[in-house]
Amino acid sequence: MIGGQGVIVEIDEAKISKRKYNRGRWIKVNRVFGGFECSSQNCCLVPVPSRGSDVLLVIIKTWIKPGTTIISDCWKAYNYLSKEGFVYASVNHSYHTVDPSSGAHTQNTESTWREVRGYPTFRS
Repeated sequence: MIGGQGVIVEIDEAKISKRKYNRGRWIKVNRVFGGFECSSQNCCLVPVPSRGSDVLLVIIKTWIKPGTTIISDCWKAYNYLSKEGFVYASVNHSYHTVDPSSGAHTQNTESTWREVRGYPTFRS
């Protein structure tokens, strides 16, 4: 389990796809839920059948300790986290990547997805 009292965990879900010979239609689609602990850089990646609140809430309770501060995007499945014993903050990616009022962001999780998918990191 990751998180705990006073620990920030960024969560997100992603679709990991593969194309045959890197061209044409997508032949395999997997959904993955991920949590990234900002202080220790520990993470959990769990395959999920769907993005529904019933599925995601069970996974969050299994992998993230109660009392953890959770930061995510504004996906509606996460609206119940504050009722489940978590401190919850969200970022509306339609307007900004870092919430101007709270400073909340999900950039660490997005970076994790880039590495999981095998995209190169650009360094100068």
